[in-house]
Amino acid sequence: MFFQHIYDKSLAQASYFIGCQKAGVAAVIDPKRDVDTYLEIAKQNNMKITHIFETHIHADFLAGSRELAALTGAEMYLSDEGGEGWEYEFPHVGLKNGSVVMVGNLKIEVMHTPGHTPESISFLLTDTPASDEPVMLFTGDFVFVGDIGRPDLLEKAAGMKGTQDKGAHQMYESIRRFNELSDFIQVWPGHGAGSACGKALGAVPSTTVGYEKARNWAFRYNNNEEGFVKYLLADQPEPPKYFAMMKKLNKVDRPLLTEVPKLKQLSAEELKAAMDKGYKVIDTRNKTDFAAGFIPGSINIQGNNSFATWAGWYLTYEEPFILLADESQLDDLTRKLMRIGLDNIYGYVPSVEVYTSAGGQLEKANVIGLDEFKSLYENNGIQVVDLRGAAEFKSGHIKGADNVFVGTILNNLDKISKDKKVVIHCQGGDRAAIGYSLLVKNGYRNILNYSAGMNEWVNQGNPVEA
Repeated sequence: MFFQHIYDKSLAQASYFIGCQKAGVAAVIDPKRDVDTYLEIAKQNNMKITHIFETHIHADFLAGSRELAALTGAEMYLSDEGGEGWEYEFPHVGLKNGSVVMVGNLKIEVMHTPGHTPESISFLLTDTPASDEPVMLFTGDFVFVGDIGRPDLLEKAAGMKGTQDKGAHQMYESIRRFNELSDFIQVWPGHGAGSACGKALGAVPSTTVGYEKARNWAFRYNNNEEGFVKYLLADQPEPPKYFAMMKKLNKVDRPLLTEVPKLKQLSAEELKAAMDKGYKVIDTRNKTDFAAGFIPGSINIQGNNSFATWAGWYLTYEEPFILLADESQLDDLTRKLMRIGLDNIYGYVPSVEVYTSAGGQLEKANVIGLDEFKSLYENNGIQVVDLRGAAEFKSGHIKGADNVFVGTILNNLDKISKDKKVVIHCQGGDRAAIGYSLLVKNGYRNILNYSAGMNEWVNQGNPVEA
């Protein structure tokens, strides 16, 4: 058996390439959208991709199953569980609990494991020449390392009322089924640490059934279903805005993007014309460089592993937008965006000099240090706005601070004063840089960014309030 784990750090998303070397055929589980990765693995190992599996209708990324099928001719094997409203709306081979699919000598058996979503399935893999017993379980968003999938996304992200409680009870039953599996089975989940699909995912890529039975919090609630449900639903992180669109695009037929597009470099005139039309400029530079001089109205979303997640909060799927990024970053950033379906990139500029060369004037961010912040804070008269998530805020914050999560800041501008000085902060500065750029873009001229944030505040021994 051939096996390769493919991991996208930007979305903390795992996919899997498994192959039968004797038959020369392979399957991919939960492929990302830039599918050239899998084509290259197949080429290097002289295999043909014949099967594509998905564990569920994903909310956090745009699956590349249809792109991969179009390029390889492979069949898509997708869940037919979940009932009305949970059907994939394009041709596929439907899978039910107990379905068995052979990939050469590899046996794939389907387990219906609802909870995260009603149609969620997991795949038990048996390498038949070596054993009669399954050796691997691909769980998607069912069981993670140290955590389990959240059942509230459909309600919070997609507005499907009344689904989170039902999903939590379904998850309890699915966990009981998992508990019956042999301890030695390897568990390969769909996500790792940093994913918004759970609240405490482990950083290691895989685990075993036995380890999760011993260490995962979900197995401490034997015969206490209500306690399990209450804990599962508490303090889940805010689901990114784009999740709702992913649910739709992963379910319906849609245009395919079978290669990573090349972006057009814009001239100063083209940049100005696009900005005059209202096209957003996403400045992907480091927050320090952005603060030193930025194009007025641009949004600072750094081109790091969180780039796509934050872009998904502030960009729509209808509007063209522009990237400000070094040419060496373009392939990486374009891949990150296409993984959540943000394909409408109008073009890019490599630096702010494109703007200044045509007479444009840059702005500078008002970034302050700890001493200045403490002086302002102690003399009162300012508003302190904590841009972290609700659970982070509740666990410890600066006394008197207001909590406005940066992801929903544009819907909560009424909570931020325009009349007095406002100091914004987050944990370490990245979210505050986003928030600063958004507030300035929306007309605020009274914002100060305490960029070092809670990391410095706590490390310097200052008090926090829970």
